[in-house]
Amino acid sequence: MALLCFLPLLNLFAISLSGKAAANSGRVTFWPIDFTVMAYQKTFQNKNFVRSLMISFARTGVGTFFSMMVITMAGYALSRDFKGRTAIMWFFVFTMLFGGGLIPSYLINSSLGLKNSFWVYILPGAFSCYNMILIMNFFRTIPKALEEAARIDGASFFTVFRKIYLPLSKAGLATVGLFIMVGNWNEWFTGILYMSDTKNYPLASFLQVIVVQGNQQDLSMDPTSAAMMSERTIKAAQVFIGALPILLVYPFLQKYFVKGVVMGAVKE
Repeated sequence: MALLCFLPLLNLFAISLSGKAAANSGRVTFWPIDFTVMAYQKTFQNKNFVRSLMISFARTGVGTFFSMMVITMAGYALSRDFKGRTAIMWFFVFTMLFGGGLIPSYLINSSLGLKNSFWVYILPGAFSCYNMILIMNFFRTIPKALEEAARIDGASFFTVFRKIYLPLSKAGLATVGLFIMVGNWNEWFTGILYMSDTKNYPLASFLQVIVVQGNQQDLSMDPTSAAMMSERTIKAAQVFIGALPILLVYPFLQKYFVKGVVMGAVKE
């Protein structure tokens, strides 16, 4: 099962480093033929590609931080028992079952001035009820004795949240954070819908237009480059670069998926 995920990526990487004839003829498997790095040179010489890559990094970093801040505070508040909690929870769950659709969302975001704005990538999707429920349920597993001890020592609710709940919830926060990070990095429709200029596309939208839809305006090559590499190698290089950041981040978060950081925190 691991090879089913790894081998296609390895094949893509090999194609991106192969010569024109080998790539076009389909002879490349898992090792480059007629090795060349011109596809990567050409890709990083493309100003629109580099700009879209920077936009994706900014969107993923700011979007993940802002979204985690919103859902962790909401999850912490709703993990407490208070009057009216059930009604508020049903209000949130209702948004998971029913939505206004694309047209109302477009009209609202446009009326708020988010069209052709970087913040259209951040604000509309900052809150996810599903992720909030995951965080809320994780907070509810933390022993009440920890909070009670902190409250006796004079800690406020925000101090308890910041110094007890967040440190003891690294596993849940890392898991949800990875979900949000991957979602922000791979989401392409928002850029195409709200951005009038392709220069403001994130990388996912850029690849959707260039690779999937077959718009080759940004892949024009000089005669020397055209003789040594094909559009297929450039596409492979661009797609591999698009997948690489998430592949690099995942190993650092994987340990939190299997580590129970709460276990043993309190001895009853």
